[in-house]
Amino acid sequence: MADRKTEEYQDIINLPHHVSQKRPHMSMTDRAAQFSPFAALTGYDAAVKETARLTDQRMELNEEEQQKISERINLLKSHLDESRVVEITYFVPDERKSGGEYNTVTGVVKKLDEFHRTLIMTDGTRIPVQEIVELNGALFRSIDDSFA
Repeated sequence: MADRKTEEYQDIINLPHHVSQKRPHMSMTDRAAQFSPFAALTGYDAAVKETARLTDQRMELNEEEQQKISERINLLKSHLDESRVVEITYFVPDERKSGGEYNTVTGVVKKLDEFHRTLIMTDGTRIPVQEIVELNGALFRSIDDSFA
């Protein structure tokens, strides 16, 4: 049976491959793209991923915790020239949905911008004072001892 098939196409089997004179040769990438799955809902996958992305809810600090952070910021302000290393945990609101995330940075505070109520770190990080939930470091041990 295989011999019969070969005999049927004997007249064309050794002809050269046709190359169009009117259309340019298609690259392998473009040719493969013809057979890729069709995305009828453009952006749908991105929307599903965005919806599934989890965010943290902002913690509401009680009056005592707010007072503690305020005291630490005042102490830090009076020691800015000493380049003390501190660890700051703060909330970063999400730009696309409710909630956000908590970031912790360790470094030296270069400046306290009282007009914008922002701590500016030596690496350029800007931290809004109202978003700070924790402020730690060796500088605050005297305050910690008075709370104990």
